[in-house]
Amino acid sequence: MPDDDWDDDDDPDLDGDEDEEDDGETAVLPCPSCGAEVYEDAERCPSCGDFIARRRLRGWEGRPWWWVALGLVGIGALILWLL
Repeated sequence: MPDDDWDDDDDPDLDGDEDEEDDGETAVLPCPSCGAEVYEDAERCPSCGDFIARRRLRGWEGRPWWWVALGLVGIGALILWLL
């Protein structure tokens, strides 16, 4: 006699709460140009219209001073080695 329990609706993964972490609120960040609140996934600021950069625009921006000094020492050592 086959077991007919295979289609029970007691599966906890299918309760409709698939995205429990999403509480309906989208994170907002300040616009770097005007300071207005902008949704985290927005491409442009709705207030000033500027594009929101997702990456650093300058290579050395945000680096500690010793990182820059280490890079310059490395470049100097490479030049001396080539001479």
